[in-house]
Amino acid sequence: MLWVKSLHIIFMVTWFAGLFYLPRLFVYHAMSDDQGSRDRFKVMERKLYFGITTPGGILTIIFGLWTMFYSGSGTYAGQSWLHLKLILVSVLVLYHIYCGKLLFDFAHDRNRHSHVWYRWFNEVPVVFLIGIIMLAVVRPF
Repeated sequence: MLWVKSLHIIFMVTWFAGLFYLPRLFVYHAMSDDQGSRDRFKVMERKLYFGITTPGGILTIIFGLWTMFYSGSGTYAGQSWLHLKLILVSVLVLYHIYCGKLLFDFAHDRNRHSHVWYRWFNEVPVVFLIGIIMLAVVRPF
């Protein structure tokens, strides 16, 4: 079971790395003023989203569910910290999907936000990381 939990953590780190870096690429993309740079950012964003971030998220969820359901009968049943963690993970999945929508907008030259907006948007996963890790480690309730 520790192997599964380890894989859950490894892919969680991969997922968050992508969620931290993708909006940073959006910052630079929004600031770019030549077609060559914009085209390069489109390739980088697509490869990061589909090659690293999305597989990392999917595998995080798979190994997390495996850990949750197969770690022993009822180990996590009724634990409020886990319910809140699952809510945070669900909202993080929505953030991930929204990043995909922003990627699609950039890919079709329809960006509607400034680089400053993306700088703030880039901070959102930090809040989720802190909440999810604190709940999983401290288990306050």
